[in-house]
Amino acid sequence: MPNPKKRIIVAMTGATGALYAVRTLKMLRTQKEIETHLIVSPAGILNLQHELNLQRSDLSDLADVVHSFKDVGASVASGSFKTHGMIIVPCSMRTLAAVAHGLADNLITRAADVVLKERRRLVMVVRETPFNLAHLRNMTAVTEMGAVVFPPLPAFYFQPQTITELVDHSVVRILEHAGVDIDGPTWQGL
Repeated sequence: MPNPKKRIIVAMTGATGALYAVRTLKMLRTQKEIETHLIVSPAGILNLQHELNLQRSDLSDLADVVHSFKDVGASVASGSFKTHGMIIVPCSMRTLAAVAHGLADNLITRAADVVLKERRRLVMVVRETPFNLAHLRNMTAVTEMGAVVFPPLPAFYFQPQTITELVDHSVVRILEHAGVDIDGPTWQGL
C-alpha cells in the first residue's frame, strides 16, 4: 500500500546555519501530510552543538525517520523509494561540489543524486560568502541538473524584529520551493 504522506528528505551539513535546519524540521512537523527523513553529517552535528547548544537527539526528535550519514544502503538511497524531494539545509560548499560532480560517497550526496536522477525537487541552501569561481560553477552545474540553489538571504520588507523571524521567512520560501506551502509574510507591493 502506498504511503499517503509526502516524504521530504532533510539533510544538514557542516555549513553555518544550524538554525535553518531546526526551523525547517519544526515547520515540517506542523504539516500532518509530511513525513520527514533526516540525515546529518558529522560536521552538521558539530555546528548544531556549537551554534545552538543542541545535541543530535534534539534534532532527531524533530524528524519522523533518521538515517545514518554513512548508510548508503538506506531507503532514501534508492529511486524506488518515493520521495517528494530533498532539502539540504544548510548546504556546505563541499556537499554542493560533491552533488555537482556526482560524488555519491555518503547518504546525503547519494540521496541528492537519486533526487536529481528521478527528477524530483532538490533545494540546496548554500551557506558561504563570498563565493569563489568554483562555488559559482558548482551552483550552475546543480541548477542545470534541476536543483534550486537557495542562499538564505534575509528580507527586510516585512520589518522583522528577531533573528527567528528572519530565519522563518527564508524557511517558508525554502519550503515553497520544495513544494510545501506554509503561510508566511509575502510582498504585497507598495
